[in-house]
Amino acid sequence: MRKLFLSVAVAAVLFSCSNEENNSEMEISNNSVTSRNCASNDVLEAQLKENPQLAVKMAEIENFTESFLNNPTSQMRLVNGSIEIPVVVNVLYNSASENISLAQIQSQIDILNQDFNGNNPDFNQVPSLFSGVKADIGISFVLDNVIRKSTRKSSWGTRDAMKSSKRGGIDATSPDTKLNIWVCTIGGGILGYAQFPGGSSSTDGVVIDSRYFGNTGTATAPFDKGRTATHEIGHWMNLRHIWGDTTCGTDYVADTPTHNTANYGCPSYPHYSTCSGTPVEMTMNYMDYTDDACMYMFTNGQKSRMMAIFAAGGPRETFAQP
Repeated sequence: MRKLFLSVAVAAVLFSCSNEENNSEMEISNNSVTSRNCASNDVLEAQLKENPQLAVKMAEIENFTESFLNNPTSQMRLVNGSIEIPVVVNVLYNSASENISLAQIQSQIDILNQDFNGNNPDFNQVPSLFSGVKADIGISFVLDNVIRKSTRKSSWGTRDAMKSSKRGGIDATSPDTKLNIWVCTIGGGILGYAQFPGGSSSTDGVVIDSRYFGNTGTATAPFDKGRTATHEIGHWMNLRHIWGDTTCGTDYVADTPTHNTANYGCPSYPHYSTCSGTPVEMTMNYMDYTDDACMYMFTNGQKSRMMAIFAAGGPRETFAQP
C-alpha cells in the first residue's frame, strides 16, 4: 500500500494533461464511447493556467486535509448518521432524448446513495485482499430540484459554458450548499468532469453526459450503471484518479495500491502492477477508469480524504454545518 504524502506544492504539479479544447466551444463529435474518459484533470489544468492563485488555494486545502487526517473531527451536520447533500440537476437538451426523464434522474440519485453507503449490490464482490479497507462513506444524496432548458447547442465541451446562462447554459443554484450536476451532451468522447474543491463557486459542481447518467432511459453501455457520476463526485470530494495521473503516481491515499496507469474495461483479477512492490491493483475502485460493471468500492483512506472537505474549516464545510 502506498504511503500518504502531501506536498504544499501539490496543486501546481499534480496535473500534466493539457486541455485541447479551445475557447470557441466548437462543436465536437458526439458518438458514444467505449473507454472511460474523464476530463476533470484537463479542466483543472486549464483553471490553474488561468488563475495561478488557485494552486495556492489548493495547496492550502491539501495542508488542511493532512491536518484532518492526523486529527479527525466530528463537527459535521449528520442526518440519520450521514452527511446529506441536496442535489440540483440541470438538464440542457437539444433533442427529446437528451431531455432525460425524472425516472432516469432519480435512478442516478439512488445509485449514488448505494455507492456512497456500501449498499451497492456488487459491494460483496470486493476481493478478500481489499475487504479490510472497503468503505461505507456515509454520505447521502437528496434530489432538491430539476431545472430544464432547451438549447440549440449539440455539444458543450469542457469550458463550463453549460454552467452560465450568459453562454446559453444554466447558472448554478446555491453552490455553497447544493451539489449542482449539469446533464448535457459534452462531446469529444468525454463522459463527465468535476470541479475540485477550491475553484470558483459559480462553476462548482459536476457535468455528466446524458448518455452516461443513471441506469435507465438513455444510459448507454458499458457506462449504464451510474458510476460516471460516482467517479466524478469522488473528484468533487477531492479524490484523485487512483493511478495519480502519472506512471506509478500517488492519489494521496494510504490504503490504495500503486497503479501503473488507468485500467479500462474489466481487467481479470488479480491484475498486478509493475510499480515498486508489484502490488495487486485495485481495478474495482471507483476512481479507476474501468467499466461501470467493474467498479464498486471506495476505501477507508478515500473516505477520510472526503470527510476532510466537510469538516469545520474545510472547503465544503457549508454542506455539513453542525
